[in-house]
Amino acid sequence: MASHSLTYTFLLSLLCFPSLLIIAQQSYGDSNCPDYNNATTTLGYDCNGVNRTCQSFLIYRAQPAYNTVSSISSLLSVNPSQVSEINNNVSETTALATNTELIIPVTCSCSGRFYQANTTHVVQTGENYYVITTNPFESLTTCNAIQIQKPSPNIIDIFPDERLNIPLRCACPTRGQLNAGIRYLMTVVIQPGNGIGSIAERFRADVGQTLEANGKSEQDSVIQPNTTLLVPLQNPPNGSRMEYPPYVPPPPPSSPPSLPPTETLSPPPDGGSSGRRWVYFGVGVVAGAVFISVAGIILFFMFLRKSLRKKNGNGPIVSEEKAIAVVAELPTEIETESMEFLESISKIASLKVYSFKDLQTATQNFSPDYWIKGSVYKGTANGDQVAIKKMDGDVSKEISVLNKINHFNLIRLLGVCFHDGVWYFVYEYAGNGPLSDWIYQNNPDKVQTLSWGKRMQVACDVATGLNYLHRYTSPPHVHKDIRSSNIFLNDDFRGKIAKFGLARPVRGHDGQFTLTKHIVGTKGYLAPEYLENGIVSPMLDVYAFGVLLLEMLTGKDVATLYEGVKVHLSEVLGPVMNDEDGISNVYEIIDSPLLGQDYNADVAYSMVVLVDRCLSKDPGNRPSMDEIVQILSKTLTKTLIWESTSTSISSS
Repeated sequence: MASHSLTYTFLLSLLCFPSLLIIAQQSYGDSNCPDYNNATTTLGYDCNGVNRTCQSFLIYRAQPAYNTVSSISSLLSVNPSQVSEINNNVSETTALATNTELIIPVTCSCSGRFYQANTTHVVQTGENYYVITTNPFESLTTCNAIQIQKPSPNIIDIFPDERLNIPLRCACPTRGQLNAGIRYLMTVVIQPGNGIGSIAERFRADVGQTLEANGKSEQDSVIQPNTTLLVPLQNPPNGSRMEYPPYVPPPPPSSPPSLPPTETLSPPPDGGSSGRRWVYFGVGVVAGAVFISVAGIILFFMFLRKSLRKKNGNGPIVSEEKAIAVVAELPTEIETESMEFLESISKIASLKVYSFKDLQTATQNFSPDYWIKGSVYKGTANGDQVAIKKMDGDVSKEISVLNKINHFNLIRLLGVCFHDGVWYFVYEYAGNGPLSDWIYQNNPDKVQTLSWGKRMQVACDVATGLNYLHRYTSPPHVHKDIRSSNIFLNDDFRGKIAKFGLARPVRGHDGQFTLTKHIVGTKGYLAPEYLENGIVSPMLDVYAFGVLLLEMLTGKDVATLYEGVKVHLSEVLGPVMNDEDGISNVYEIIDSPLLGQDYNADVAYSMVVLVDRCLSKDPGNRPSMDEIVQILSKTLTKTLIWESTSTSISSS
């Protein structure tokens, strides 16, 4: 009888809301590893949600190699502070018991026709697609999904030290799900003995909605271990509210393993059928509320931009100094007491809203002891160090960009504050400051410079972050202001790209390039096609990266490099590129403090060649960031081997 009631309610909802038939969520599927198979269910979840980018969650189980928040966050390219906070503020360094489950917040974005959250992995000796997929990534991705990310997906071989792009499975809610109150989808890897009903109840999700989210029904509820299931949630998951039954590993099979028995589902004991009736009945109210909230935010930003146009005019802005940006004041008519807009940002952009009192506490009332530079202060929030920056101008575009990104090599925006007509952004803190403090020969503030190996690591980090922006955000984004002062180093000297105020999506011409009359950026880093014709494409960042890499190799800032250059910056490379035996001349342009260090001349020469390609006047001749990542990954590996060998020889 209960089963008939559930079916009747479901059919009634389809009659009342026919759009739900059209906007079913996803199809359940397995991985088909290791053979290549382009079946869509193995490549990812369809990009059929309302939003192309959204906040999503994964469940990761601690294992010996990855059993701390810090190591797991590094593996999955997520923010460890956020992982700690959502999991009852568990310590980032405490070793967790094997199979302890952690909630992992990720930014899920459309890449082509599939949703994914992105990370990278360097292939270790003995690893193949299957090993990588199941350990360390625990089936949160598939062999085919990894393989399709390669430039030539039909070439299935992978090699040690190769850096792979890893698409983690995730999805965003459809229109029907949003109307039913579902705001998040969480990816859960199925364990032996699990059924859809038990998984849904464990995470306090509706069984019927979970079935629908995965294209399943009561008559077809078969699922297999080591595949993923989407769990629809009305509220963000929280470690304190989740129920974690003890994990009992299955006994070793005495015979070849068979498929686990399917679970017979019954309606939830709390009256799930009747609950579903009032959920559908309230769809109109929920949809209206969502529409009003979104419309209010759109109107706010329309008013904001209109105000900015009146203050700044519509003429082009041409770069004259090093750093150029549009500066304007927000309308002071907005009352500081109005928190509704901030709460809307928090819900839509998944950002924490801080009160001004929070920031005063974090910085000891903005004490000079906490001042870093300009309008930036360091502080402590929720036990973590943060950077707090007073913002000028239109912040809407930067919020829009930062909300779409979630990558280890990009500085993450943690929250916002609006007080007395002024915006404050709270970022993750990079303890070693900007790269510009560490690479120039004539910097009086630093008595030490980065070693060759660390420079190659930072270069690889920056390239990886840009590759994420170019390939894995939807639409693709161009940073437009890559320079040494916009790259920050954390306590481990890992590079993180910051300052996204000029970042823009590339929407026109099949996502290849767009045109603009507003030339903004940093003098010396701007590509010729952008200065001359206003062409904005990922090649703009590639050119700037070439300038940055040249600075890192020579130890000279861009202004010094341009001294004596008549036509093009690539003239600096003349001693190497214009000689048949360029390797022997590579020492003429390498940073003099590095001359006393051990590094491979062949590797240095390959970096000079890479810079020359990045600085090509023709953007079509420049390498993509994906190719640059591959080159730098191999360079970094050779450098580490060289340094290790040199150290062993000197010590013996």
